[in-house]
Amino acid sequence: MPTQSPSPHLPFGANKNAAWYGKDIISVMQFSRADLEYVFGVAHEMRGMVERVGTFDLLKGKILANLFYEPSTRTSSSFTAAMERLGGSVIPINEVRYSSVSKGESLPDTIRTLECYADVIVLRHPETGSAAIAAKAARKPVINAGDGVGEHPTQALLDTFTIMEEIGRLDNLTVTMLGDLKYGRTVHSLARLLSQFSNIKLNYVSPDILKMPKEVMDEVAEKNAPQAEFSSLEKVLAETDVLYVTRVQKERFEDPADYEKVKGAYVIDPEIMKAAKQEMIVMHPLPRVTEISMDFDDDPRAAYFRQMEYGLYVRMALLAMVLGKA
Repeated sequence: MPTQSPSPHLPFGANKNAAWYGKDIISVMQFSRADLEYVFGVAHEMRGMVERVGTFDLLKGKILANLFYEPSTRTSSSFTAAMERLGGSVIPINEVRYSSVSKGESLPDTIRTLECYADVIVLRHPETGSAAIAAKAARKPVINAGDGVGEHPTQALLDTFTIMEEIGRLDNLTVTMLGDLKYGRTVHSLARLLSQFSNIKLNYVSPDILKMPKEVMDEVAEKNAPQAEFSSLEKVLAETDVLYVTRVQKERFEDPADYEKVKGAYVIDPEIMKAAKQEMIVMHPLPRVTEISMDFDDDPRAAYFRQMEYGLYVRMALLAMVLGKA
């Protein structure tokens, strides 16, 4: 019986010479196209392993500290599931008001404390730049799980992996981003990542007060990726291969009146989607409120729950990489 060749992505035993061993993951700007292809190769291996055996001991004996200063369902639970699927353990801190943060402890002190107990730290924090501050304080790897309105690199990686798995390519695509593009850190990171691929066209559809930030558009422009802004989805829906919908985030508005003006600006439902291609996908980082009707959930183009599952495999890959196991 022929023996199966070893995986090029999953060595056993810590490899301190691995490219991502001990590194922080703070921004999508750290990832070249070759890096992305490697991450997705590892994630694909992880998907196969989960489907075949469920859990395995790649990270047995390793501990993750999950430190969340903001509410989270998907990111927090998927990192927990990723670590446990790999045989590791998790210190969950999802309610910082029950930690020494409530006593005024600084972020660097909290990070230095947790790294005494853990091998890797996942951080979500409401302030832009907080992940970089944490990484500077830490000796162990820090993974940014969202820093205010800044970036959400692991979400952008799973989003890109979703497009690859669902459509089969990352070149020659029209991607339309819809909704809150000003405060939506997921679209900031995703636009930066997608600009690395060939013949990518980015459409930005939003109310005037929620436009994509200029600094993000300037970075994308440096990669010569075509971009266009619209207030109406109807103008671009028919050409769209990937429709990425975002929630208008009430918690980011200083003036509640501004939120009320735009909260229901766009709603995706079966009627609107009649104008879209049959071979396309609709994505959403979730949670949603009213921006995608539940009546659309059974449409095969609705990829947002499959997207969440792909996130598990990407986060498994990232944990294995920074801990020298991939």
